[in-house]
Amino acid sequence: MLKIANHPIYRYALPQGHRFPMIKYELLPRVLIDQGICTTGNFFEPQRIPPELILKVHGKDYYNRLINLSLDKKEIRKIGFPLRQELVDRSHYIIGGTIEGSEYALTHGVGMNIAGGTHHAFKNHGEAFCLLNDQAIAARYLLETKKARKILIVDLDVHQGNGTAALFKQDSNVFTFSMHGAKNYPFKKETSDLDIGLQNDTQDALFLEILENTLPKLLRKVSPDFIFYLSGVDILASDKLGKLGCTLQGCMQRDRFVFESCNRANIPVQVSMGGGYSEDIDIILEAHKNTFKAAQETFFNKLF
Repeated sequence: MLKIANHPIYRYALPQGHRFPMIKYELLPRVLIDQGICTTGNFFEPQRIPPELILKVHGKDYYNRLINLSLDKKEIRKIGFPLRQELVDRSHYIIGGTIEGSEYALTHGVGMNIAGGTHHAFKNHGEAFCLLNDQAIAARYLLETKKARKILIVDLDVHQGNGTAALFKQDSNVFTFSMHGAKNYPFKKETSDLDIGLQNDTQDALFLEILENTLPKLLRKVSPDFIFYLSGVDILASDKLGKLGCTLQGCMQRDRFVFESCNRANIPVQVSMGGGYSEDIDIILEAHKNTFKAAQETFFNKLF
């Protein structure tokens, strides 16, 4: 059975003025159930993660000032949200969902999180709506507990996973792969183990050709025993914060290819949703819905 982390705090913790398109966290579970892709039994409420796991990745000074709401104005401005307790709590539950999803994937092939993909969070600062890096913390957890020995992070959000790249720059146990808009945020890129920068208006055919030529080679080269997939849907041509030209169909084909590659190689995968900022909320929901549909059909061969 597909398991998906979802918690009420994902939706109610977001500050006024940032509700759209973040309302997707409230609407997406309903869409998945209404369209027969999932049932209520597919969802679980994650636990709040303890500080010890976070401090394996993030600096103690930054973390303490974050939880005490004492970041300075420049740091808060870099994050992009007004700093408040609910947002800090939300980050802890998102990380919990990603770790629990990883545990589930080890047994069942895939685990998913309605939220997450906070790949712009660095060791000592957050930025671009990311306070703490959920997949980086989950990767460190798997390595520390010896539940994985070699991890591949596949980041297909339109924005480079700069925080993730920086966190694992000196770690040979984690291979970071980011395929993103070359001329999009962050304008000063970090160095992933593999970066592929796409030109503005890159469309489905080229996007998929590059991915299909790259991922199988990485699986052979890296030989991971666990994959984290960041499935941002901001690669769509309609996205306000993206500059690529992909369609809903192309985005869905991307997800299917990643899942089929993982399943064929028998490599468990945890999926965090990442970005999606189209003007039309229905487009965002459709794109994210397709990710869950592809996972359900690839790993469990059914819809409800």
